[in-house]
Amino acid sequence: MQFFNLFFFNIYPYIAGSVFLIGSWLRYDYGQYSWRAGSSQMLDKKGMRLASNLFHIGILGIFFGHAAGMLTPHWMYESFLPIDVKQKLAMIAGGACGVMTLVGGGLLLKRRLTNPRVRATSSFADIMILTLLVVQVCLGLLTIPFSAQHMDGSEMMKLVGWAQAVVTFHSGAAQHLEGVALIFKVHMVLGMTLFLLFPFCRLVHIWSAPVEYLTRRYQLVRNRR
Repeated sequence: MQFFNLFFFNIYPYIAGSVFLIGSWLRYDYGQYSWRAGSSQMLDKKGMRLASNLFHIGILGIFFGHAAGMLTPHWMYESFLPIDVKQKLAMIAGGACGVMTLVGGGLLLKRRLTNPRVRATSSFADIMILTLLVVQVCLGLLTIPFSAQHMDGSEMMKLVGWAQAVVTFHSGAAQHLEGVALIFKVHMVLGMTLFLLFPFCRLVHIWSAPVEYLTRRYQLVRNRR
């Protein structure tokens, strides 16, 4: 167990991070024709808007919530945001975003598996990555009862200490996770695995977020008659 603990929480983060960055760069350079979201909305729009909006809004909330909560140094908010309040905020906001992601992702996965036209155009990677995302959000929601056992924020600060030790390249990051419940560790390993798989599936389209749409001139599109 000691070996697995050291590997997954001292070494694996850098393996996953390296594959994530280098793999994305290589795919952009050598596989631009596969650099796309691969949307199936044109095949069947039924229920797509609700499922897609729930999934994307929820997962964006989860991502930015994790990034801000885990990587922001404690001294930057300790004067106005006590740790116990931060934990309650994370549980409530994270839980809400998690439920949205679970409902939206579940609907999208069901559509991809049961709709004949969508299934015919879906690759193994499409189904696998969506399944893993749904499993990951389930694991995240399952951590909430365990967090509720430590409302002083002590468990959360162990996770924060690990994340900040990893991104600042401090040795012995795994030591921060001593005594942390297994569900958190499984959630973290699967999260890092998603970053590892990122360059090899449709998730790469995240790099191409259409930010320029916010500033470009309005375009009028008319249907052909």
